Amino acid sequence: MVGGDAAAAVEELVSGVRQATDFAEQFRSYSESEKQWKARMEFILRHLPDYRDPPDGGGRLDQLLSLSMVWANHLFLGCSYNKDLLDKVMEMADGIEVEDLPQFTTRTSKLRQKIHHIFIISCRLERRNVTLTTEALLRLLILPTCRKEAVGMKVAF
Repeated sequence: MVGGDAAAAVEELVSGVRQATDFAEQFRSYSESEKQWKARMEFILRHLPDYRDPPDGGGRLDQLLSLSMVWANHLFLGCSYNKDLLDKVMEMADGIEVEDLPQFTTRTSKLRQKIHHIFIISCRLERRNVTLTTEALLRLLILPTCRKEAVGMKVAF
């Protein structure tokens, strides 16, 4: 009768997983894609036992839902948060695999890239004994258009 006990244990396990999934489903946001929801639900289900609300209503479940949103927003939307908070949610999410994540570029990295680009242009111009005025440098930083127009001269690069 060992086979019957094993089948009953598997059925009980499947039933428990189904109940947990049904419970978590109520927290899905209408704007979440299937991929985002599956990842966030895995995050929630993984930590649900540790964040069950105590009988006095301590709000631990709300905290877990908030942490799951922080993680999902960081992962899928590129939102940034306090370093300690991000460290906590990334540690909690350790082992959750999500495929095809979007790549984000921060404003700082874009500015760094633009400054490097301007440095290269100014070096090339300096080799040709062409100096840039402060106004021309500022226009290079601000204008996303053609760098030749920003300098105000035709220079072959």
